[in-house]
Amino acid sequence: MMEEVFRELQEADIGRTAWKEPLSKHTTWKIGGPADILIEPEGIKALQKAMNIITARNVPWRAVGRGSNLLVDDSGIEGVVIKLGRNMEYMEEEEMQIRAGAGFSFIKLATILSKKGYSGLEFAGGIPGTVGGAVFMNAGAHGSDMSDIVVKAHVLYPDGSLVCLTNEELAFSYRTSILQKERAVVCEAVLALREGDKEVVVEEMKKHKDYRRNTQPWNYPCAGSVFRNPLPDHAGALIEQSGLKGYRHGGARISEQHANFIVNVDNAEATDVTAIIKHVQHTVQERYGITMQTEVEIVERSENG
Repeated sequence: MMEEVFRELQEADIGRTAWKEPLSKHTTWKIGGPADILIEPEGIKALQKAMNIITARNVPWRAVGRGSNLLVDDSGIEGVVIKLGRNMEYMEEEEMQIRAGAGFSFIKLATILSKKGYSGLEFAGGIPGTVGGAVFMNAGAHGSDMSDIVVKAHVLYPDGSLVCLTNEELAFSYRTSILQKERAVVCEAVLALREGDKEVVVEEMKKHKDYRRNTQPWNYPCAGSVFRNPLPDHAGALIEQSGLKGYRHGGARISEQHANFIVNVDNAEATDVTAIIKHVQHTVQERYGITMQTEVEIVERSENG
């Protein structure tokens, strides 16, 4: 059946269509088995066409950006993986409002706009991923997040309808949005920025980038912060105080530099990372009575769709 879906997607000429492509090529952890089918739509219309085929065939699907917040099972992902990348990387300006495609690199967008003296995205300095992923996760840092600047987002639902959701309708909260409960794909977002002092904005961006570079282990494949901060506590501090810095399982290890990072030091598999996650959760629960919830999305093959 999947072979038929693959042929149909190829014939629909929606963009790149790949069979059984390893998702380790598409995640920042460099971990993950194959997707049955991977597609990279050439634009919103191509994405709609693909979604109509996927829905008509009742095939499981999942959207990904740069895979910076994703742990994919070693057995891969069932069904169709929709990658929103370079083909949906565009930006338009209208006064202080920016319309950006879901595939646009979040840090690249922030860097471009900071050099124009636009203020509001300084917190994005060093945050990996795409605009679509940032909206989906309500990405943030340094006391700011996407909820502060998103005016609206255009999202595609499985029935093929393209809907505009306002900031309020996106129901942002800490590292979440309504899109984590509803099945929809972010296609583009409109952000409201402010006119700022170019030198001040660029310096603020640089400060955040330098802070991340100096405190986080980007010299190894990783996926950013693994656990949500159980406010008012901080995940990294709880893990460090539990004596878990440097804890290793297989090819994965809790970073010596930042305890809320799990790094791929030697061809780690998803099972290595999940073993560490469970060990951290058990240890912190036993010691502090605090339940540690993951910020990264863990995708097991049977869960897709």
